[in-house]
Amino acid sequence: MEVSGEPDGLFLFDGVCIFCSAWVRFVIERDVDRRFVFLPIQSDRGRELAMRLGIDPDAPHTNAVLMGGRAWFRSDAALKVLGAMPSTRHLAVLRFAPRPLRDVVYGLIARNRYRIFGRTETCMVPSPEDRARFLA
Repeated sequence: MEVSGEPDGLFLFDGVCIFCSAWVRFVIERDVDRRFVFLPIQSDRGRELAMRLGIDPDAPHTNAVLMGGRAWFRSDAALKVLGAMPSTRHLAVLRFAPRPLRDVVYGLIARNRYRIFGRTETCMVPSPEDRARFLA
């Protein structure tokens, strides 16, 4: 899906999902080029973007990553992120696995993430040095 008017490298995520927040922290720790900026779906801007992308902001079952003027979802989004960071670039080879298989695994985790990993009542709070990478 083509998307304009948003920064390249924007990472839309479920900010109250413990697993999703851990994924964001994983990316922050490895994103040495600081390519990604983060936007929780629970923010006003995040809700608006989620709706533009066809994601239900009240029950998101995917994150989205905007790269090259395009939105990537589910396993494609995760693999785009992994492929953009030097320390995880080798994992992007997983994109050669059939998308339906990748997305079945992704969907299973997404549907059960609150039950397996839990959720918080508030979005994650970034460290002071990472705060500028979070959009509101």
